[in-house]
Amino acid sequence: MTSPIGHNGGPPLEEPDPEEAYRHYCWKRAHRRAWRSPGREIVLRRLERAEALGMSYHDYTLEILERGRYL
Repeated sequence: MTSPIGHNGGPPLEEPDPEEAYRHYCWKRAHRRAWRSPGREIVLRRLERAEALGMSYHDYTLEILERGRYL
């Protein structure tokens, strides 16, 4: 995560909420697992299908992750 312009990168002034910190941790872990690179054959198949639909590989993969099914 990058800091905005002018931010010195120091620690936050208020104490973090433990529940919010855990939710953030779970979200980051799930995001990392969802975008983990699949096998070569799967990537090539998705890329071929995305090009046939006129989409980028990233957009096609995002649609799969959002809908839970292939287009």
